[in-house]
Amino acid sequence: MTPDRIHRVVIIDDHSIFRSGLRSELAPDLSVVGEAADVDAGVTEILESNPEVVLLDVHLPGGSGGGGTEVIERVHAGGGQPRFLALSVSDAADDVVSVIRAGARGYITKSSSGAEVSDAVRRVADGDAVFSPKLAGFVLDVFGAAGGETAHADDELDRLSAREQEVMRLIARGYSYRETASELYISIKTVETHVSAVLRKLQLSSRHELTAWALERKLL
Repeated sequence: MTPDRIHRVVIIDDHSIFRSGLRSELAPDLSVVGEAADVDAGVTEILESNPEVVLLDVHLPGGSGGGGTEVIERVHAGGGQPRFLALSVSDAADDVVSVIRAGARGYITKSSSGAEVSDAVRRVADGDAVFSPKLAGFVLDVFGAAGGETAHADDELDRLSAREQEVMRLIARGYSYRETASELYISIKTVETHVSAVLRKLQLSSRHELTAWALERKLL
């Protein structure tokens, strides 16, 4: 598949060798416009470079010790609106949940291949939430336990047609519109129509909220 456009990317990681290796492994349609090795430099670089996607390590030196989570919070406070994709050696539940709560759109581990990272960047750029099934399980455990109550999803699901439910589950799992269309043998335009209907019926405003909604109700 030929990429539709060039995506501007910033890499924030405290290991220069990893940054260099990752930069060389990213697909040609991903243009690295900046990089940094700590929290303070990362925030400055992101706000100055205005990237579309930030590849962000979770554990970073500098700042007030908040690592990747602090970077996300400070960038948002400074008016920056890039999409963040956490890329870390850690698959600890606390790390995953903290950056997602801060606003990251995805979380993948550094064992991912260059092609996998490139695909994840494109998906995040398109507004999808991207993380591996194991990491999604961590998020599910946390959000599903919030409040100590069992979610009642039947009434909400009844608002959706069978096809809308199929589209909802794929989009919530991180599928792009194109991949959803291919999976269900329908057009991309039809997928867009179904997604709009799903968001309207569930009173949600984005695919990121849809993923959280589905995770809370254990629908993935």
